[in-house]
Amino acid sequence: MAKRKPAFVLGAILLSLSFVVSACGGTGNGNSPASPGASATASASPSQAAEETAIPSASAAAEGTRSYETDKGVVEIPAKPQRIVTDYYGGELLAVGANVIGVEPTAFDNPFLKDLLANTQDVGYPTNVEKVLELQPDLIVVMYDDSYEALSKIAPTVHIPYGTATNIYETVELFGDLVGAPDKAEAFIAEFEKRAAEGRERLKGVVDENATFGIYELTDKGELWTFGDNAGRGGQALYNALKLKMPEKNSNDNQTLQLSMELLPEYAADYMFLTVYDPEKKGEALENLQASAVWSNLDAVKNNHLFMNDFDTFYRYDPIAITEQIDLFVDMIVERTEANKK
Repeated sequence: MAKRKPAFVLGAILLSLSFVVSACGGTGNGNSPASPGASATASASPSQAAEETAIPSASAAAEGTRSYETDKGVVEIPAKPQRIVTDYYGGELLAVGANVIGVEPTAFDNPFLKDLLANTQDVGYPTNVEKVLELQPDLIVVMYDDSYEALSKIAPTVHIPYGTATNIYETVELFGDLVGAPDKAEAFIAEFEKRAAEGRERLKGVVDENATFGIYELTDKGELWTFGDNAGRGGQALYNALKLKMPEKNSNDNQTLQLSMELLPEYAADYMFLTVYDPEKKGEALENLQASAVWSNLDAVKNNHLFMNDFDTFYRYDPIAITEQIDLFVDMIVERTEANKK
């Protein structure tokens, strides 16, 4: 559920919503999956569903066009677009079976989308207009409108600003409608809900129903943030899908909040998930945090309920990432619980 502003800025500012549209989430986020294609089914994973590729064909032209209302005005788009270029909506489009032929470069770092983008071209950011022209899309979908005028001369271009949708349900519905695949949107949500229910069932008896779960991020500058249920870093999966409890202080409208070390104990949780934004891999900020008496005295640290989450995996907030994060959270909680019993 984005324009590569410093990655953390996306987390703290842009990710105040789960990715719309991650993502996406993302979500994301949250920032986000080419083998385009066929629909997800209730028994297939989102990744598998997206891999079932719909082959573009001349029959698409027979579907005709329809009017689609955007903040740029009404755009005449294909009723069933077959070749789509996008900037930051790769994951959202793949979730509903779209054929994504071009996407911005950071999508290829998304661990949930790498395999799905095997036949998709990098169109750069800002979007390389000449590259898009070469790909001959029949629809272009953008989060940012930097190149909107030039792109709209190539193919119908839909601008969907960041934050247009605020959760996985709105996101999948929006993109399912955009590409004329509401049935695939419904199938994806059915799979998401199935995975969520299975995850909740696996956690029964594993964690106390009153236990709290918190999401945190440390930056390379030593800034510490906490995240809500709709700001990426796995919030939609942890809180909305698995329905685990936030720390009481986090149960408000602050999707992202910067914490001082003095305030951290008030926002701490029984289970804490930490990502570290450290693009140069210096490690200094994390070392300083772990050496802090405040940190080492947190219950989650003392009880071995602290989880170090990979930034690139949990930063994502597109619908595919959100769904896959459900099992990641459940697996780590179950495995840690078993390990702590030994």
